[in-house]
Amino acid sequence: MDFSILIESWPLYLEGFYTTVWMVFVALIVGLIIAIPIGIARNSKLPVVYGPAWAFIYFFRGTPLLIQLYLIYYGLSQLIVVQGTLWQEAWFCALVAFVLNTAAYTAEIIRGAINSMPKGEIEAAKAYGMSTPQAFRRVILPSSLRRALPAYSNEVIFMVHGSAVAGIVTIVDLTGAARIVNSRYYAPFESFLFAGLCYMVLTFIIIWGFRKLEGHWMKHLRPLT
Repeated sequence: MDFSILIESWPLYLEGFYTTVWMVFVALIVGLIIAIPIGIARNSKLPVVYGPAWAFIYFFRGTPLLIQLYLIYYGLSQLIVVQGTLWQEAWFCALVAFVLNTAAYTAEIIRGAINSMPKGEIEAAKAYGMSTPQAFRRVILPSSLRRALPAYSNEVIFMVHGSAVAGIVTIVDLTGAARIVNSRYYAPFESFLFAGLCYMVLTFIIIWGFRKLEGHWMKHLRPLT
């Protein structure tokens, strides 16, 4: 094993690390914004409202992220309508795939968190004279998002790991950097081991961050001692 190649290749890994972080961060933010109304619509009793939300969640949860990336990058990017636009950029296609995928999983997490809310909190909101939109904005949605933190932390970690498919469409993320280093030096163990360690560092930072958030936003759920 020759780990000296990592010293020579650190700028490439740094570029890949930066690409992975910003793509995952943007995908999670945009995906969360999309997921909240979809999760709320999924709980509607009107077929015209919950039907499209159910179809969206079912498709993107039922198909692999890699297939979705292929459909967007190799499929939609070939249409004449998108010629000369961002749809022909690999990073944009990967970002769209990440956003749609994480939005579907996050919407299902939010739907479950809303359904698991104690009825007493909803009844208290109604007792204060809040309308349904006010109750959603002031009580139901904030409480549900707090309760969804443990499950959402897993989705964030899965998104970090799933972002490794971006390297397949010529994007130099962490996995893509490892492939380039391996092709240059024929050292698969050193190349991919270091990329795996970088993913581990990202994962532990995410776990630490969510534990801090849970400790701050979920104090009221701690048992009395």
